[in-house]
Amino acid sequence: MRTKMQKVVWLLAALALVFLSVPAMAADGPPPAKVVVGKVTQQEVAQTRSVIGVVYFERISDISTEVAGLVEAVKVNQGDHVEEGAPLVVLNTEILEQEIALTRTRIEQAQLRIDNTRKNFLRLQKLYSQSGVSEKEFDDAQYAYNDAQKEKQAGEDTLKKLQIQKQRSVITAPFAGTILTKDVDSGAWVTPGKQLLSLGSSEDIFVRAPVAENLLKFVELGSSVPVIITAFDKEITGKVVDIDPVADMKTKNIFMKIRIPAPEMVAQNMSATVHVPAGPKQQLQVLPRAAVVKFQGKDFVYTIKEGKAAILPVNIVTFMGESVAVDNPYIVPGMEVVVEGNERLRPDQPVTTGGEQK
Repeated sequence: MRTKMQKVVWLLAALALVFLSVPAMAADGPPPAKVVVGKVTQQEVAQTRSVIGVVYFERISDISTEVAGLVEAVKVNQGDHVEEGAPLVVLNTEILEQEIALTRTRIEQAQLRIDNTRKNFLRLQKLYSQSGVSEKEFDDAQYAYNDAQKEKQAGEDTLKKLQIQKQRSVITAPFAGTILTKDVDSGAWVTPGKQLLSLGSSEDIFVRAPVAENLLKFVELGSSVPVIITAFDKEITGKVVDIDPVADMKTKNIFMKIRIPAPEMVAQNMSATVHVPAGPKQQLQVLPRAAVVKFQGKDFVYTIKEGKAAILPVNIVTFMGESVAVDNPYIVPGMEVVVEGNERLRPDQPVTTGGEQK
């Protein structure tokens, strides 16, 4: 009994120590956060405006077959990426193989006939020179020899045709790209000209994006623009390669043609956000994009003031790949902003710098 009482006393004492230590810990606040900082610079850049464009494949091949046959296997599925020359559809060649074997036998028969008629022709040619046979007998022997040679040539031509058909019974990709549609499956009978698949070239992927006609003067052919594929929220760099010669009748928007590198996954008619120039170049403050954090849909950065994190709102006017340009007057060149560790920071939290981003 006494032992149980002692345990209760020790337990109450331990709990009292815990509760007494909580106010002291709370008073100290969270421990200092270790962060990495980057510096604000100033550059001459243009403001941008975001527009929604559409991803499309400019080069699409509707793949069909040159020979009729039964589909033995389809090697791809819709959405697959294939390399140039990769097999897509395989037709059954069992009957074709038999025809090839039969043609080879006929070629061998023709060769035997050539050998026989040649001997007869040479023999009669010698006799004809000695007036030992008639002219008709000589002409018939020569005709039989020539006919045997032609027969062999016809067989060899047929064999080449059959071998081409066999080769084309494996339908391959004409270029590297993505399978956009699949219109056939194994067991189907296909005829020449029937579309089996459609393939979009991975070397010819573009974004078609509208721009207001009053902003067209700020767009330069060959210039780079940031493009964000909506489905993956991933930014890539596109290149303005052309401007449509016809404006939209209602909106008067002009459409830009922007070439983009092939994303890992892409689909025809995906949406993409394009940041297009919206004004002349001006001096703006540029900071690492990693410094920007979002809170309630707005953009902020953390800077360090007297050893503590200070949060400042920013107005992003230009996206520049790994950097952004802002026009807030209190963001000045040389200011340090937190680029690593900012996702865990709270305003007025003590911080220690663990280095500077190069």
